[in-house]
Formats: sequence, structure tokens, C-alpha cells
Amino acid sequence: MSQALLAGLARTAQPLSMVRRFLALDAVVTGANGLAYAAASGPLGEFLGVDRGLLFEIGLFLTAYAAGVAWLASRPRPSVLGVKAVVDANLLWTVLSVVALVAWLEPTTAGAVWTLLQAGTVAGFAGLQWSALRAATP
Repeated sequence: MSQALLAGLARTAQPLSMVRRFLALDAVVTGANGLAYAAASGPLGEFLGVDRGLLFEIGLFLTAYAAGVAWLASRPRPSVLGVKAVVDANLLWTVLSVVALVAWLEPTTAGAVWTLLQAGTVAGFAGLQWSALRAATP
């Protein structure tokens, strides 16, 4: 990804600020999903065709994960290892979402579409974070 495109998306030309902003965006989106899944696991589970207990547990996990990503984003210089861990976790989430959809979940049409959109969004975060990290590290 070009430096100019990254700078435009992050609204800054400072590579370290790009990393922090993409981590923060990830934390906000993931936290919002996690809170929604935990707080409304019944209605969302019915709409998406996912067991409410599973959705509640995923919501708790995502909320805790988002808090960790937010903490990393709040550091003046997020550790390279920490950012790589977030990128790896996001890629793993993407793969597991698609595998779950194919192998064991039986979602509604809305649930299948949501799962793929979520996987694509998380993969996008991983790509942005990795590209910004590469720009920030010599």
C-alpha cells in the first residue's frame, strides 16, 4: 500500500500516528461489536442465526480484545511485537470466521452476509495496521 494512500486514510503523514489511528479504529469497531453482541445476544442471535450463548461469549471476548487494542493504541510508541500480535489475531479471526461459516455455523442469510462483511473488515484492519507498521519501522 502506498504511503500516500495510507496517509490519506489515516489523515496523517506520520507513520507512528498511522499505526495508532488504525489500532484505535479497530478498537472502536471491535468494542462496539462486542458490546452489541453481549448486550443484545438474544435478538441479534435470532436475527443472525447464531446461538445466543455463543454470541454473548464472543461479545465478551471482543470487548476484552478491544480494550487491549485500545490500550496499545494509547501508547506513544506501540510495541512492534504488540502490533504484530494484533495483526496476527485479526488475520486469525478472518480465517476462523470463514471456516466457522462453512464448517459449523448455520446462520440466516443476514448472518452469513454479516460474517463475511465482518471478516473482510477485520482483514482490512490487519492490512492497514501491517502497512502502517512497515512504514513506521525502518
